[in-house]
Amino acid sequence: MLKERWSELADVKDELAERDWFMGTSGNLAIKVSDHPLQFLVTTSGKDKRKRTDEDFLLVDEFGLAVDENHLKPSAETLLHVEIYRKTGAGCSLHVHTVDNNVISELYGEQGEVTFKGQELIKAFDMWEEDAELKIPIIHNHAHIPTLASEFAEHVSGDSGAVLIRNHGITVWGRTAFEAKKILEASEFLFRYQLRLLEHKANQLAKVI
Repeated sequence: MLKERWSELADVKDELAERDWFMGTSGNLAIKVSDHPLQFLVTTSGKDKRKRTDEDFLLVDEFGLAVDENHLKPSAETLLHVEIYRKTGAGCSLHVHTVDNNVISELYGEQGEVTFKGQELIKAFDMWEEDAELKIPIIHNHAHIPTLASEFAEHVSGDSGAVLIRNHGITVWGRTAFEAKKILEASEFLFRYQLRLLEHKANQLAKVI
């Protein structure tokens, strides 16, 4: 099981790296290995995620601590993944920093959420009603990770979802690696669409003035 999950997460990492979503070693990924005891693989801190090595991931427990003693350190945001696996039946969680998700988090940060309606890609969140409305929470970027994890946990309920951290990035989760990646891709599409729409509206307004 461990080997299979390692390979699965490595494939996701490679695909996201090709999209250039790991600037400056940023971002972290995790995949559940077992429920009892709770153990999951998480990206090792400070590694170049564009490369594949034997030290890319670290097996940690329900507290985010390494299961086996070694010289590696789990990602700084491991506690966010801990909250997801403790509270839901999710099997994979992904956190990336992109320009689009950072700009969206800043534009809508004071509102505490960004809302999308009438967009086909919100179906990635398993929302199929014609008038469905997707709200992605935006939380403060606390430097103290336990505090960040505590506020983050307030928005973690279902087995799939997404939360933006203001000027920090997005964390998504799903029942499988495929579902988590689908939600991440849909979120990034929605963010880019919203920014293009705002730019278009600004240009139209400038022409009127």
